[in-house]
Amino acid sequence: MPVMLSVKRNLIDKSNTTIVAVISGACFILVFCVVASASLLNQMSYQNRVITAENNDVSKLKADVGASQTLETAYNSFMSAPTNLIGGNPNGSGAQDGINSKIILDALPSTYDYPALATSLQSILSNQGVLIESISGTDQAAAETSQSSANPTPQPMPFQVTVQGDYAAIQNVINTFERSIRPLQIQTMELSGDQSQLNLSITAQTYWQPAKNLNISTEVIQ
Repeated sequence: MPVMLSVKRNLIDKSNTTIVAVISGACFILVFCVVASASLLNQMSYQNRVITAENNDVSKLKADVGASQTLETAYNSFMSAPTNLIGGNPNGSGAQDGINSKIILDALPSTYDYPALATSLQSILSNQGVLIESISGTDQAAAETSQSSANPTPQPMPFQVTVQGDYAAIQNVINTFERSIRPLQIQTMELSGDQSQLNLSITAQTYWQPAKNLNISTEVIQ
């Protein structure tokens, strides 16, 4: 009788061990499946966000390609005009001549350069038959920065000129300032003397504008 009980007990222990092993294995498989499913869901969600961002970028690139083609057509038309923006000959060498792209660059340079402005004013005034008494201003190169910007705005460059000449020459100076490729904003103007000998003092300002950058950035998809 005790032998039979011992055999039954061994069988029960083996059965219990088998059941525990099966349950443990099932629990492990269940936990693994839950963790793996959560990981796969997170990965799928991330991939969907990446795909959505890529599709948006592709749409923007297609729009940019179309815009660049339109811009190229407009630029070619702008450059092939028989008369430039200020009424001169694109292929000439006169004061009003030159291609439109150069006129635009000369009109609003992308760097602060006071010596170049003074040289330009010297050249303009020397051709008007006046005596240049002074060209002055404050060179603020140390205070100005020429860094590019996503939204640049024109920056003023004040200056003063004093010239002497007859009435016709003084009138030529004013007319030349009005027709200048570079915008010249006259703030004050003083005249003294008589028709044969006039003194003209002008306080004015022109402008420069930092270059515009494309502001290309990267984005990390979380």
